[in-house]
Amino acid sequence: MNGEVADGNLVRRMSRALSHRGPDGDGIFESGPIGLGHRRLSIIDLQGGAQPLGSDDGKLQVVFNGEIYNFIELREELITKGHTFRTRSDTEVIIHGYEEWGIDVVQRFNGIFAFALWDENKHELILARDHLGIKPLYYTTVGQRFLFASEIKALLADGQCPREVDLKGLGQLFTLRYVPSPGTLFRTINKLPPAHVMVVRSSGVAIQRYWNWKPTLVEADEAELVETYQSLLEDAVRLQMRSDVPVGLFLSSGIDSNALLAMMSEQADRPVHTFTIGFEQGERSNETDDARATAHKYGADHTEMIVGPRDYERYYDRYLWDLEEPVGNETAAAFYFVSFIASQKVKVVLSGQGADEPWAGYDRYKGVKLSQLYSRLPNLFTDRMVRPLVGRFSSNEKLRRAVESLDEPDLLSRFIKIYSFYTSGMKEKLFQPWIRQKISSNGIEAREGLRHLQADVAGLDALTQMLYIDTRANLPDDLLMVADKTSMANSLEARVPYLDYRIVEFIESLPANLKLKGLQGKYLHKKALRKWLPREAIHRKKKGFANPIDQWLRASMQHYVGDCLLSESAAIRRYFDQDYIRFLVAQHEAGQQNYLRHIYLLISFELWHQKFISA
Repeated sequence: MNGEVADGNLVRRMSRALSHRGPDGDGIFESGPIGLGHRRLSIIDLQGGAQPLGSDDGKLQVVFNGEIYNFIELREELITKGHTFRTRSDTEVIIHGYEEWGIDVVQRFNGIFAFALWDENKHELILARDHLGIKPLYYTTVGQRFLFASEIKALLADGQCPREVDLKGLGQLFTLRYVPSPGTLFRTINKLPPAHVMVVRSSGVAIQRYWNWKPTLVEADEAELVETYQSLLEDAVRLQMRSDVPVGLFLSSGIDSNALLAMMSEQADRPVHTFTIGFEQGERSNETDDARATAHKYGADHTEMIVGPRDYERYYDRYLWDLEEPVGNETAAAFYFVSFIASQKVKVVLSGQGADEPWAGYDRYKGVKLSQLYSRLPNLFTDRMVRPLVGRFSSNEKLRRAVESLDEPDLLSRFIKIYSFYTSGMKEKLFQPWIRQKISSNGIEAREGLRHLQADVAGLDALTQMLYIDTRANLPDDLLMVADKTSMANSLEARVPYLDYRIVEFIESLPANLKLKGLQGKYLHKKALRKWLPREAIHRKKKGFANPIDQWLRASMQHYVGDCLLSESAAIRRYFDQDYIRFLVAQHEAGQQNYLRHIYLLISFELWHQKFISA
């Protein structure tokens, strides 16, 4: 972008680093200072959708990851305005849409996307990311070069890209369990935040937010709201089943994926492929029996896999290489295995992910209500009875976090305490002295990372604020990132109907008591799903993606704790006090405290450091 000729060899190396995301084809565009590379996973217009794709005069060039679900409707509208299309691909809609509406075209897209568009006439590079950050987009500057890619490893194909730990990101990781956008754990690498557009010119970079939706609560008849929501769901599934190849489903025992199977079966002209995993030693929490019964009910073509500790050990050699960003999520690796079995039969799956954050489906949201009750209790009772009893007798770290946060008057601080399984006191003992001089132990970095989101909803009730923040931070920077990286590691595209941005806007316009009614989360959601599911299925106890990783780490995978955390060569020794880590491990193995998540996050950081920093 500085007038120099782009390094074509670098573009090719970056493209090769992403071959798993697009094994069906590749393409390069080079012109003066710009070089664009693309790896294709053929889903729409298998014959004519190759990229980079140019305008008729070649002055616009685009590379695109994801899907524009409403491309057919946009294409028809553009044809009425005089545009002529050469392909049937959704990619070409980006080109013609930009010609017609300029940069505002992103506001018309319903989809999952990260794209780069080169405008030769304006000498501008435009980058954009979808509303909720379902598709990733990273960027960095190396000398005079501006680099961007769907994954960090492509940026690191430039040997001059620094490999340094970002200490602010480290503080956020050990508070929130993830690093919120725009940061990463790499000091010089950033993420384009969800719902943002970046314009890169020789004179500099400008970033703006294009989806500026703020919840405005509305009152309406409950039956009418249920009907509206059902219609939105059916339309989201209809749009997201658009594909020139078969579309499958990640199927669990939960209501969200079960309802998707019911809707998909109504719309599909062939049996839906469904995929489920279970775990050795996980019989009490496995979802395979329930999922198999649901698949049979709808005539699905069902595949399942039982995953054991040896599978995890083999995968852990590349686990953080796939993820690129460590997270405190012990279920993360499970997404790789369900993606693996799905990729043997399909290129696209729908997932029930994303219904819990907007609909208040997790236990932590109940704490918002309980905190109001707790704050009215006498201090004598809470300080002398509740806290000591929990501290002395409970090894349930979720309960301990909840009690720690209940009497916090500042909402954002309360949310952060609910997330942070490393308390301020623990971080004081964990961080090496030089780290404590650089970052705080009380979560200041995390507050800075989330403050702008809370500002959007500061005047609304506490539950609405928490759901809004989680949907825009926890989801894209943790759960959706994991789902994208592990699915694309298997050359599989994962789509999330519950996160159609129209659905999110609908949910966020509802009063809080239609999401969390008493202590029942997902109230209106569950009521709406009765159209497709029996009552007993809707009220079945949620299992989630539970796995017996704790049992494995205490037994057959115990060497991971020793090799990763307690060895003399462990990289974490530079950042953390190894004696304190040894104390945590001993307490956990003795059953005196449950420090699984604390230990797992440390292992994830160590594995990440080995792959990217120490390498």
